[in-house]
Amino acid sequence: MARNFWSSLILALMLGFIPAGVLNGLAAPPPAPQATAQDSLYKRLGGYDALAAVTDDFIGRLATDAKEGRFFVGLSTDSKVRVRQHVVDFLCVATGGPCKYTGRDMETAHTGLNITEEDWSISVKALTDTLIKFKVPAREQGEVISAIAGLKGKIVGR
Repeated sequence: MARNFWSSLILALMLGFIPAGVLNGLAAPPPAPQATAQDSLYKRLGGYDALAAVTDDFIGRLATDAKEGRFFVGLSTDSKVRVRQHVVDFLCVATGGPCKYTGRDMETAHTGLNITEEDWSISVKALTDTLIKFKVPAREQGEVISAIAGLKGKIVGR
């Protein structure tokens, strides 16, 4: 019987029949703070989970692209997981987040891949499309692209 009472109470709260602050005179919890313009790009983008979701979509776009997919052929599942984690950590650091990037430097990581200007352009477009999909505001999109633009010379033509 007690179980039915608690189940009914929780259901009533969820459906809005009982205001959350009514029980025991407790106030409803404050809403989650919104990111402000002076917050780090990491925080304005939504933090780690948001960057992980962006990374998954971005890598998915590259892996299934007719030209860029060649960079993912032959990677073991473990290697794919490692690449994904390096991208998440790199984006986290590049946007002012608390992560630590433990991957190789960009020149070493991309040497021998023969990445072209066209590959770079396709990748930037894929990242932009991903940011648009996740409704990242234009200002933050520009900041993300700027954060990686300086790496072009360390990636293209290696």
